[in-house]
Amino acid sequence: MSHDIHVIGSGFAGLSAAAHLSKLGKKVTVFEKNSTIGGRARCFEEKNFLFDMGPSWYWMPDVFESFFAHFGKKPSDYYQLSRLDPSYRIFYSETEILDIPASFDALLALFEDIEKGSAEKLKQFLNEAQYKYEVGINKLVYKPGKSLLEFVDLDLIKGLFSLHVFQSMHKYVRKYFNDPRLIQLMEFPVLFLGAMPKDTPALYSLMNYADIVLGTWYPKGGMNAVAKGMAELAQSLGVEIHTNEEVSKLEIHSGKVKGITTSKNTYATDAIVAGADYHHVEQHILPIEYRKYSEKYWNKRTMAPSSLIFYLGIDKKVDALFHHNLFFDTDFEKHALEIYKQPSWPTDPLFYVCCPSKTDPDVAPEGKENIFILIPTAPNLKDTEEIREKLFDLVIERLEKLTKQKIKESISVKKSYAHKNFIEDYHSFKGNAYGLANTLLQTAILKPSMRNNKLKNLFFTGQLTVPGPGVPPSLISGEVVAKQLVKHL
Repeated sequence: MSHDIHVIGSGFAGLSAAAHLSKLGKKVTVFEKNSTIGGRARCFEEKNFLFDMGPSWYWMPDVFESFFAHFGKKPSDYYQLSRLDPSYRIFYSETEILDIPASFDALLALFEDIEKGSAEKLKQFLNEAQYKYEVGINKLVYKPGKSLLEFVDLDLIKGLFSLHVFQSMHKYVRKYFNDPRLIQLMEFPVLFLGAMPKDTPALYSLMNYADIVLGTWYPKGGMNAVAKGMAELAQSLGVEIHTNEEVSKLEIHSGKVKGITTSKNTYATDAIVAGADYHHVEQHILPIEYRKYSEKYWNKRTMAPSSLIFYLGIDKKVDALFHHNLFFDTDFEKHALEIYKQPSWPTDPLFYVCCPSKTDPDVAPEGKENIFILIPTAPNLKDTEEIREKLFDLVIERLEKLTKQKIKESISVKKSYAHKNFIEDYHSFKGNAYGLANTLLQTAILKPSMRNNKLKNLFFTGQLTVPGPGVPPSLISGEVVAKQLVKHL
């Protein structure tokens, strides 16, 4: 029997859920409030510069391959991938710049050069990280997070101590490495998971395996090309996608959602998958008596960071930058405290620069450069133009100093994006960019549930539920929710 399923939001989780549900024989319609698909992975074009608005790192290529393989497809059917080499560049100071090579042997040599004996330690570290990746990505993240019984699995129980769930990333990294540059390099992938390394389980060294061994890739056309590929696949399976159509109301009868009202129409429904912001759907669209969580519950959640982003079109080529660049020339600990412990706008932030025109000539006019600057910030801050401009001046001055060239005077396109925009465009809770922090108390069954226990046919997917923030977890979240929903129809 076919069912009418409605998916709210066309981000990675929503598109993944839609494709899986359609393959399972359901009639699926996706509603997207914005004019283009992709959720946070939208793009915009100005003066022939094409900017990815959100995610820019393509890690864990196996997860994307697995997604497309479910439908007898490959990523290359929709977009072209290339592995970046070097993976990224790190600026520690004007004189100290580290390029992270794609070749593992070259990386071992680099580590050994920085700290004697560290090449062997890196091998040990990555052996453990590989085990965590294989258990974490192949087992843990595919659990729907309904009950502890899901984790009664011999491999998981045997491997509990090898997963280092109860040890912090901070302590774990320092067991292996002493040089502050290597420590920062190993802690960097967890920076966006939403907690300081001291509060992040060492399980997440699996991210180092993803970074170092599986590599950093780039889909031609940017991350929005991945979203477009997923949308094309979903549509080929019969999914309808409606843009510029925001969901405003759910009609409820006899313990089920029976109808959905959008800015354009009203539809009868058999089930809902909310891939939009969980807090917004639950606290602003759902009538109070059907909410699983209270506002107090939400306010106690630890959020992952937000971001202040600048999209820049530069009317010349910029030297010294690679595709991905990390600026670690200031105090890592101080900036982390301003994100996680004493929420405030950063005084002297670390920042990240993506320059995709180094790899992809189509994202900028010839002889020009496309630059995306991102500063991780605490969520829920007062977001004003004055603050944005002050931080822009600070980072552009440092960028010029560290790359030894004038950049500001050649800017022809400039757009900023922060908390207010995340709220306006995505109803993002507290203006967060990455969802819930991956702390021990917000892992698996301790995350907001995929299923509303008061309504039999309302499900949630995306970065505020299992398995958590990030593009690959969002693809997995869509698959898991589709299977859960079908079981309950």
